[in-house]
Amino acid sequence: MSKGFASNRLTLLALGVIACFMGVAVRLVFLQVVDRESLLQFVERARRQIVVEHARRGTILDTHGNLLATSRSELTLAIDPWMLVDYLAEEKNVAKHARKVTEQEVRRGQLATLLGMTSEEMEKIFEPKMRTVEVAKDKRDGTPDGQVRDRWVKLREGVDEPTFALIEKLNVQGVTSERVYRRVYPSDGLAAHVIGYLNKEGAPVTGAEHNFDLYLKGQDGWIESEKDGARRELAQFRSREVPVQDGNDVVLTIDSVVQHIIEDELKLIGAKFNPRFATIIASDPQTGAILGMANYPSFDLNNYSKAPVEAQRNYAITDRIEPGSTFKIVAVGAALNEGLVTPQTSFDCGNPTIEYKGKTLKLAKEDEPFGMLSVAEIVSHSSNRGAAQLAMLMGEQKFYEYARKFGFGQTTKFQLGSEVRGTLAAPAQWDGLTITRMPMGHSVDATPLQIHMAMSAVANGGALLRPQIIKEIRDNQGKVIRVFEPEKREQVIRPSTAATLAQLLTGVLREGTGKGFDIPGFEIAGKTGTTQKLVDGKYVTNRHVGSFVGFFPASRPQVVLSVIVDDGKVTTGDHIAWGRVVAAPSFHHVAEQLIQYLEIKPVTATSRNLLAMHGGVL
Repeated sequence: MSKGFASNRLTLLALGVIACFMGVAVRLVFLQVVDRESLLQFVERARRQIVVEHARRGTILDTHGNLLATSRSELTLAIDPWMLVDYLAEEKNVAKHARKVTEQEVRRGQLATLLGMTSEEMEKIFEPKMRTVEVAKDKRDGTPDGQVRDRWVKLREGVDEPTFALIEKLNVQGVTSERVYRRVYPSDGLAAHVIGYLNKEGAPVTGAEHNFDLYLKGQDGWIESEKDGARRELAQFRSREVPVQDGNDVVLTIDSVVQHIIEDELKLIGAKFNPRFATIIASDPQTGAILGMANYPSFDLNNYSKAPVEAQRNYAITDRIEPGSTFKIVAVGAALNEGLVTPQTSFDCGNPTIEYKGKTLKLAKEDEPFGMLSVAEIVSHSSNRGAAQLAMLMGEQKFYEYARKFGFGQTTKFQLGSEVRGTLAAPAQWDGLTITRMPMGHSVDATPLQIHMAMSAVANGGALLRPQIIKEIRDNQGKVIRVFEPEKREQVIRPSTAATLAQLLTGVLREGTGKGFDIPGFEIAGKTGTTQKLVDGKYVTNRHVGSFVGFFPASRPQVVLSVIVDDGKVTTGDHIAWGRVVAAPSFHHVAEQLIQYLEIKPVTATSRNLLAMHGGVL
């Protein structure tokens, strides 16, 4: 071999080595300078991880601390088959590798048993697979070939904590978990319209769940750290940790026992009269606290998706009805409060017409023929003509102002929201007959809750209160952090006037339209109501709203109770769904149970005299 040939070979070899070094240098320039930012982002995505820890939603409790809604901790299990592959690949010793393979197979079989699966089903899930992605977005392994490892396969949802504790002990490689909270309602449909629910996405939809979400939802926590090739956290590189803040508990004014009582009664009403809807409300007149609020039809909170939309409406605040004769407390209370009449003042209720401001007005028909009636008898016998004459004594404007004071034509500012405003036209919009019809509860409408709160004003000494549904907020340690106090909106009538009107309302049950539904010794004060329904702008004679609204005991009220039945179908006896037919019996039945449950004592002559000395209010 010549020296020249050898020299050429060395030259070529040297050039090749130099070219290799230059290629490495160029590649390093691209890696460290040209493509530095994009590669750093890739590394960051590959190594950094943010783990979210979900907050536990607060519970909803009744006034005695009984559970109405809670969040049950559950886990969603998933499989990362490639984690198992990486785990086994780490072991280079053949014997140890075989032992690990067998050990993991046994543990996967035990996992399958815990989850009610077969070993074959489990092994199929653990088979490593590739997933197709857009080539332009495929940068996970540095090779944009459109294929990436499928590192998340759902295994099971809704795994409870005890089962998960057993799964954790198995230490199966490739099993990952996420803790979630599922909303459950222990009493199913109890107070469904008050509580509301969360939808499948976990968003609050109605009721307390929606309106008090700010207190209930809490704040998720999260951890930012790094992970290794097997997707395990490298705790030493944890850079930020935000602790989870669980939601607060909301305590409602609802009493579960009272709620059960009124819901059971509504089921009886529904079975007997098949109404469009029926509502029963019970409250504390002194504070406005709602002890029970229920509607028919209702639904199961745990199966809300199966309930029709009509069953999910809180009719107590979403639907307006004409109050009928329950509205007569406005005319009577206002005339007494203005000093225009006394309970003994008499009016001619037999004349079908009346002279008013130079015009002859036609008065409404009576349910039975009357002659001269005192104010007390106008109340007990529910005289339409008598109520009209009381309103005429005041005039349109004054009567309208009292109706507003009683809460008509506006909302109650109920804390659950979704409440519609009642309709009360101003005198400028009245026609010639409105002054004769509105006092009997026509030409005005209101929600059942608005009618209920108007009667509450009579029961509590003349004050219109805001209805209370939320009692207090507690943190997740049970400490009370906010208390909701009663809110007075308006002083409607004087306490002495309210006490007088309360006693007049007891006559409804002793000798008037509610006769036969009194409870001796407990002074039931109340008012029946019956109104024809408006259909296509006209009153019809075969469809009615029947109601009974009252309180007890009249001289020291402890409960206000309303029963309202819309479009009840009466098939026997009375052909009309009068308030005394469809509502008064239920009022009586519920009142008997509440008297017993709340331990309300009978009214004695001594206590009645003591109350009279204090103007009817203690």
